[in-house]
Amino acid sequence: MIESRCGILCSECEYREQMHCQGCPAIGKPFWGEACPVKACCEGKQHQHCGQCAGFPCELLHGFAYDEQQGDNGRRIEQCRQWRGAR
Repeated sequence: MIESRCGILCSECEYREQMHCQGCPAIGKPFWGEACPVKACCEGKQHQHCGQCAGFPCELLHGFAYDEQQGDNGRRIEQCRQWRGAR
């Protein structure tokens, strides 16, 4: 099951219940801001997740995955690879 556009596993996210977040495929805008550039890019290309993109993994996704404060050391990139292989 695809939980997010960028590969974050929403089912493991600490904010899911706290912020009543249903995951980016089910919401218009994220709880943390006005827009998510990764979500906008992915949906603009009509992909379910970033792993479906010909440019995967792009600089934008890489920047989010390895951000010092909010990154996950590339775990979300690997998750997109798994989703891509599970067609």
